[in-house]
Amino acid sequence: MEKTSGFAAFLGQLKISYIFKSLRVRFFFIVFITGLFSCLVMHFVILDSYEDRAVNVKSTEVQTQLRIIANHLIVSNYLTDTSSEVINAELDMLANLYDGRVIVINDSLKVVMDTYHISQGKTIISEEVVDCLKRGSKGSVSKYDRANGYIEIVTPIIETEVIEEEDVSVSGRSGELVRGVLLTSASTDTINTTLTILSRRAATLEIIIILVILVFAAIVSIFLLRPFDRITAAINDVKAGFTDEPIVGPNYHETDQIINAFNALLKRMKVLDDSRQEFVSNVSHELKTPITSMKVLADSLLSMDEVPNEVYREFMSDIGAEIDREDKIINDLLSLVRMDKKASGLNITSVDVVNLTEIVCKRLRPIARQRNIEITLESNRPITAEIDEVKISLVIMNLVENAIKYNREDGWVKVELDADHQFFYVKVSDSGYGIPEDSYDHVFERFYRVDKSRSREIGGTGLGLAIAKSAVLMHRGTIDVTSVVDQGTTFTVKIPLSSAAAQGAMTT
Repeated sequence: MEKTSGFAAFLGQLKISYIFKSLRVRFFFIVFITGLFSCLVMHFVILDSYEDRAVNVKSTEVQTQLRIIANHLIVSNYLTDTSSEVINAELDMLANLYDGRVIVINDSLKVVMDTYHISQGKTIISEEVVDCLKRGSKGSVSKYDRANGYIEIVTPIIETEVIEEEDVSVSGRSGELVRGVLLTSASTDTINTTLTILSRRAATLEIIIILVILVFAAIVSIFLLRPFDRITAAINDVKAGFTDEPIVGPNYHETDQIINAFNALLKRMKVLDDSRQEFVSNVSHELKTPITSMKVLADSLLSMDEVPNEVYREFMSDIGAEIDREDKIINDLLSLVRMDKKASGLNITSVDVVNLTEIVCKRLRPIARQRNIEITLESNRPITAEIDEVKISLVIMNLVENAIKYNREDGWVKVELDADHQFFYVKVSDSGYGIPEDSYDHVFERFYRVDKSRSREIGGTGLGLAIAKSAVLMHRGTIDVTSVVDQGTTFTVKIPLSSAAAQGAMTT
């Protein structure tokens, strides 16, 4: 039973986590909480402002009434004779009007009059009263007691007298004497009642506003995020294979960025898919051609009776050549597949590039001599680089071998090496037939041939430059071609000297 409840709790947490991963849910909560917080802040700010204002107004009103009564107390000499019915009636009326209490205290701290009639004749020692007697004519002081719901006001009873000077030339001046204190408390029940009513009305209004905000947040979260739903649906259609057309959407900056990125990816996928189909088609054609030739030769032999040895040898020689051609295509394909792996498959060592290039040229010179083609190597400085020796030698070999194959009789091939502080350069030039400018972007494609008839005649597979480019890219380098038709071609390879430089080239 415990396992079941634990699993249910886990599922509940998982569901909540899944819900809060939704951008729509998060947007809804942000809008809703923002509106709710604004309502609550306005509620408390308005009610507090009203309360402060109402207390200040009431305090000012009571103080005005107390100053008038204080003047009446001085005029009627009430502090020494409390028999005045008019003053007593005023005090009782003020106490009843503000649902409070009025205490009249003389300068000896003795209670002269108490509207509650419980403290008369007693001596009262209060910090507020003592301060008021000392403070003199500085005015009334009020204090609001929110917890008990009343305002306490201390008002001085001031007598103004004229002091005569002995020198008649000096006019008389007036003085003020504090004869007593009015200690008054005024109830704030009416303010609290009004606050309660306002709070209820505000709560009702807030509920309505919160419901409106709730609906608004839901509508806004749905409508603002609807473009993302359409984009998701369009992407799902592409994923399901219903369409391969670029997706379109509303002209929002955010959705435009997503749409443009996806359309660029879709275009890239189309290019890769077309390249893959073309590659499969080319591989099938290239592998089928030698097999077809061998079958034709074999069928010809089988159809002949009493085949002479010379004819038999000639046919078998042709079949052997086709087998060699098939083997070369397969080996080139395997090399290309290995080149498609990531750079982590590189076997990086410190290599003398000049010595490596000399070895490659030495291997290819016998092939070049068959057509009286001269291979020269020039190096401006010693070059040592952190590279995969096998793959870079394959790059140089393919470039030099192509320069020999697609060259003229009695031509030349020139290999130049150079380096700077970050890269080394291999430049392979020839005096061959050249490459048209519109073929520059295609010469590195698999099975692409500028002149198919000549390529088949010399036995090219159309994979050499693709293999070279893959190896160069694995080293984070570049390979470029320039050519003039009927004058020659130059391939330039640029490769970082170290693996650190390769990483830098990758990030820039």
